[in-house]
Amino acid sequence: MTKNEITKIIEDIEETRDRNIVIIDFSNMVHWQDNLRWKIGIKELKNLVQHFTYGKKFLRRFYYGQDYGEKDNCTTLTPWSEAITFKVKINNFELCSKRVKYIKDKNYKDGFVKKCDLDVEMAVDLIKEKENYDKIIIFSGDGDLSYVLRYLKEEHDKITYVFVARNHLGRELVDCEKDKVVKKILFVEDFEYRLNKDRFRA
Repeated sequence: MTKNEITKIIEDIEETRDRNIVIIDFSNMVHWQDNLRWKIGIKELKNLVQHFTYGKKFLRRFYYGQDYGEKDNCTTLTPWSEAITFKVKINNFELCSKRVKYIKDKNYKDGFVKKCDLDVEMAVDLIKEKENYDKIIIFSGDGDLSYVLRYLKEEHDKITYVFVARNHLGRELVDCEKDKVVKKILFVEDFEYRLNKDRFRA
């Protein structure tokens, strides 16, 4: 996709900035970076998102699991999780989170696997806030979101754009685009010049 094409899409979304909701599935996005070989900055993400929505903070929703470590009674975030939480807040996103679970599993090197799915929370929030937006901009490749997107298109005529990394796109979302439930799937690789947090740093 050329920069001119990107500019046109941003302008189309920007027309309804006061009636757009942005859903950022950060736990999903973290996995993109292995293939991208560059990291998506939260500040850079905010700079892009500000073209899509402004004013109402609750329409800029940032979902991710807060990690307090392996012990259930711990009340201190891990340094990485604390840093993410701080960046989310200073960049004026609505933080939507719950505690990461540590599930014991001998098949993993550390003896456990971390789990924190927020699909249900995203779906419920999209339905709860349906009177406050006309367009949905989702940063996620999770095909499980297709069910709620179909409902919102069929019952409330909501327009959806999906941002995702190549090789991280659920087949269900591809089908949604074919069925015109999703207006456009956009690949973040084409937006590297906007999203790569290290692009202009030494």
